[in-house]
Amino acid sequence: MQQLTVFMDIESSRSYIDELYSSDSAKIIEALVTLKNSVIGSNRQKSSVIQQGIVPRLLQLMLEDTDPNIRLEATITIGSLAKGTPENVAELVEQGTATALVELLKTAPLDTKLLEAALCALRNVFLHPPAPISALPSDMRLLMRLTQIAREGSPNARACVVRILSIWCGGPTEQEALCSAGACAAIAALLASRPASGPPLGRALPALDLLAAMCFKNANVSEIALNTRHGERSIPEMLSGLVSRDKPLAVALVAARCLTFMHRAGALPPDDTRVVFGALPCLARLCTKDMPEDIRATAAETLAYLAEVDTSLQRLAAISNHLMISLAEIVNCPSAAAKQGAFKCFASLGANDEDIRKRIIETHGLMVHVVNGMNNSESNVRLAAVRCLHSLSRSVQQLRTTFQDHGVWRPLMQLLSESPGMELLTVGSSTLCNLLLEFSPAKEPMLDQDCVLTGAVEMLCSLTRRPEAALRLNGIWALMNMAFQADQKVKQRILTTLGTEQMFRLLGDSDTRVIMKTLGLLRNLLSTRQHIDAIMSEYSPQVMQVYNAVILVLEGSYPAEVKEQALCILGNIGDGEKAKDLIMANEDVLRKLVDYLAHPESKLQEAALFVAGNLVWRGEAGAAARQARLAELGVLRALKLLRARQDAQHLHDKVKTALAQFNEFS
Repeated sequence: MQQLTVFMDIESSRSYIDELYSSDSAKIIEALVTLKNSVIGSNRQKSSVIQQGIVPRLLQLMLEDTDPNIRLEATITIGSLAKGTPENVAELVEQGTATALVELLKTAPLDTKLLEAALCALRNVFLHPPAPISALPSDMRLLMRLTQIAREGSPNARACVVRILSIWCGGPTEQEALCSAGACAAIAALLASRPASGPPLGRALPALDLLAAMCFKNANVSEIALNTRHGERSIPEMLSGLVSRDKPLAVALVAARCLTFMHRAGALPPDDTRVVFGALPCLARLCTKDMPEDIRATAAETLAYLAEVDTSLQRLAAISNHLMISLAEIVNCPSAAAKQGAFKCFASLGANDEDIRKRIIETHGLMVHVVNGMNNSESNVRLAAVRCLHSLSRSVQQLRTTFQDHGVWRPLMQLLSESPGMELLTVGSSTLCNLLLEFSPAKEPMLDQDCVLTGAVEMLCSLTRRPEAALRLNGIWALMNMAFQADQKVKQRILTTLGTEQMFRLLGDSDTRVIMKTLGLLRNLLSTRQHIDAIMSEYSPQVMQVYNAVILVLEGSYPAEVKEQALCILGNIGDGEKAKDLIMANEDVLRKLVDYLAHPESKLQEAALFVAGNLVWRGEAGAAARQARLAELGVLRALKLLRARQDAQHLHDKVKTALAQFNEFS
């Protein structure tokens, strides 16, 4: 029946459609008016017209006809078609409508109905995602013309142009181009009004959206916006007036977002009154339960971004307008956007302060929601829930109690095993690092189950092979935590899966943090005397390769904390009954030991003292021979000099203990 109806519509409209191709201007105008009236308010009619292939003729009339009335009616009709279904708009874009409208904007006289109609049509096209961004080139002459319209055009034209530009502005290139074209001044003019009334809603919202898009993560544009004035008032002053309670919710929300983005870009400090008494309380108020759900969702996400890095803002937000209760209620909202915003906000608030984390955890039922969030069908909700979990996992107290009660490691491991995206993999592996700390009760059940242990080790080892430094760091860091005071089977699993060749590569990584954690992993693997000798015996060739890499670290130009870890590994090896021979057989290493005992860095002196103490320990097989060799190479003399140094008094007891081990040399 639908197909038959469309067919009848096409047949009945054939006569006036044919007139579109007439050489008589009067007939063309009459046909355009009839066509325009037929498609207004009817998606079915819009689809019918597009299917008949009339769009190219409409674009031709819009661009090429000399009769201004024909051009206007053709443009208005295009604008009406662009209000149809997403499929309608996609077809219009495919046929070059967006590009044609942009060409018209380059030449249409200012303050004309044609220009306004073209802007309305292009706005309608841009409002349907994906917007045809490429149709609007980053051409300075065009952008300056558009910003001029934003300042001087009719109210409708001004609103349309800033809406188009707010959608088009998707990155640094567009931000800088718009700023150079004078968009900040145009925005200030649009926002300017009597403080008591505020600008009209239809004008304010597009202008605020454009300002937010331009300032997001752009320090230069934010600084220019900060200093842009219209009359007596600057843009931040106008924004401060728009976040008040008497302004429409949508306006207050976007004004608070603009202040937030200007702060995060560095234009407004965290203690600026426009942030502390403007954006923050406005966003907290918009999170309360009497607000519409979409407003609450965006407010929570914006507040998360505002407070993400500054502890003072986190503390202030945590006590603002019963925010914790409001966020807990938002988590219960059905929409994915609301859950995502609430989880992100909890994550930001708990990023640095233990008391805030405790308050978050005590929010009724939150951990259940976090676990459910990690199982949500929406990827953005899963990511936000893991971010919240990561923030809370920084709490020693919560790791020991709440996390154990809810078994959060299970859904986390499930997520990480399902080929997650880069963001989720990064945050999730960071969380896993915390769950594998020695005081975390989650560590034991994870390592006790062979299938879980195998999966976790394989996943973490695969991270160390990723090109992204953050993932390599998280992978090796988690393995280091896993190996700390672990059973021998866990250590062997790590050694077998990671492989000494990969460990060698990690010790030459371009990121010093990766090298540091790799040395930490080695230190944890080569700890406990029985484990050291067992590993040295079973993996002797491989350990020799890693041992040589450790020596290269001692010889290289690395920071003191990296060399400290390398010395501690040698100290652990020196604690093994048989492993001592590996160090004693390398004269270069022993001479380096003498050098480090005299090093100006206290931490390196102490680490070298740890190595020497384990090598000279009496009562073990071969102790006398080792002591004689070490004395011959200058270790005994270095220890005596260290004992006499005034700046090494804090090491006096350890030096005294090491010297006491020498039999006839002390």
